[in-house]
Amino acid sequence: MATAKLMDFDKALELFEPVLGFEVHVELNTNTKMFSDAPNPANEAYHAAEPNTLIAPVDLGLPGSLPVVNETAIRSSISLGLALGCSIAPSSRFARKNYFYPDLGKNYQISQYDEPIAFEGEVEVELEDGTIVQIPIERAHMEEDAGKLTHMGGATGRIQGAEYSLVDYNRAGVPLVEIVTKVIFGTEHRAPEVAKAYVATIRDIVRSLGISEARLERGNLRCDANISLRPRGQEKLGTRTETKNVNSMRSVERAVRYEIQRQAQILADGGTITQETRHWHEDTGTTSPGRPKSDADDYRYFPEPDLLPVEPAAELIEELRAQLPEQPVARRRRLMAEWGFTDLEFQDVRNGGLLEVVEATIAAGATPATARKWWTGEISRLANTQEKDATELISPENVAALQKLVDAGTLTDKLARQVLEGVIAGEGTPQEVVDTRGLAVVSDDGALIAAIDDALAAQPDVLAKIKDGKVQAAGAVIGAVMKAMKGQADAARVRELVLERAAK
Repeated sequence: MATAKLMDFDKALELFEPVLGFEVHVELNTNTKMFSDAPNPANEAYHAAEPNTLIAPVDLGLPGSLPVVNETAIRSSISLGLALGCSIAPSSRFARKNYFYPDLGKNYQISQYDEPIAFEGEVEVELEDGTIVQIPIERAHMEEDAGKLTHMGGATGRIQGAEYSLVDYNRAGVPLVEIVTKVIFGTEHRAPEVAKAYVATIRDIVRSLGISEARLERGNLRCDANISLRPRGQEKLGTRTETKNVNSMRSVERAVRYEIQRQAQILADGGTITQETRHWHEDTGTTSPGRPKSDADDYRYFPEPDLLPVEPAAELIEELRAQLPEQPVARRRRLMAEWGFTDLEFQDVRNGGLLEVVEATIAAGATPATARKWWTGEISRLANTQEKDATELISPENVAALQKLVDAGTLTDKLARQVLEGVIAGEGTPQEVVDTRGLAVVSDDGALIAAIDDALAAQPDVLAKIKDGKVQAAGAVIGAVMKAMKGQADAARVRELVLERAAK
């Protein structure tokens, strides 16, 4: 695949205005699927399941099978619509979206089209410098997910060059809410940053509602970014491309920037933009053509004949409205003030997706500073080494318990890191790891004094220096004692005892 020519980003913004739009798909964490009683387990169980085992006749499109709407999915969809500032339709209905779906057995998708459950909303998005951007929401509608194709025999795992493809229907029928923005103007040079912040805000909203794990890397949250450019001073919108299923916040930002640069160069060279889907390639930071992008008429929508309209009671809507959590922007500002973090410290937590676990760790008894230190420091380092999410490694309760052992003097920071590794390895709670490995700090002054006397006797020149007032020389003795105690001593206490013994 030839590398596309790219225009300098700042030059592109001089010539063209970027126009954005986003379609974000949220997988709901219901117990069963959208239209069947097939199980819809949480991430770990889903990924551990054998292909084509989380299925029912409806998911396979078997003759005579009929869909039944998942009530919990409706409640979750209403809650999400309300959190997005949308109006909830007194009556909405499902439609059939006809398209060639090799991973949907019935060869159409049950979705919503012109009668969505939620419409006309607005989301407040905060950029890293505190700037607030209002993102207009056109609708949020319910639908089912498709299955998954695994392409076999090729070098890249993609359909190009594959010998055959395998279909796994486990994901087919998983409940989705698709959030569609209106056209977004005025982002200018901050368009990539706005894209990233918007998807992060949607993630924070659905997590706070408790309706999805919202992990991009697992596909619980998927973003399609629509990007077009129009020459400065022109009213008519340019032709858009849709970059599909970008799977990280950073990639959303990179994909928008790349498409702006790619499209700007094509237009400046006198070319035209093809309305198409494009695939994002994480390894190269580029997009490549997918398929020509269809308009709504091409899908031949018509009302789903096997499902009645969804008509939620006004009382239900108000009940769910009363249960809405604090909005993400307001919550972040409150937590930052309560925890006393600087902007940079708070951004480290937020950008790492660690806000919830830090909050939970503080609730379990750790101070804000120590909770932040553990999660953004050693735990994140180990997560990167193991190529896992930090929140998978250890619970907030165990992090707080670990810090309590440090605060009590049972562990030094160095020993605590060893205990952390033991907890992550599955050896038990922090206290159990301390007991099993024998990692507690030696607090017996008698044992420390014996080690100090041995070290002083082995280094008479150092002892002489200390007696002459060169207390910095004590470092050599402290190091020897710490080695003898296998690191299980409080260095500050050892220093005190070294100076006391040398003075005699």
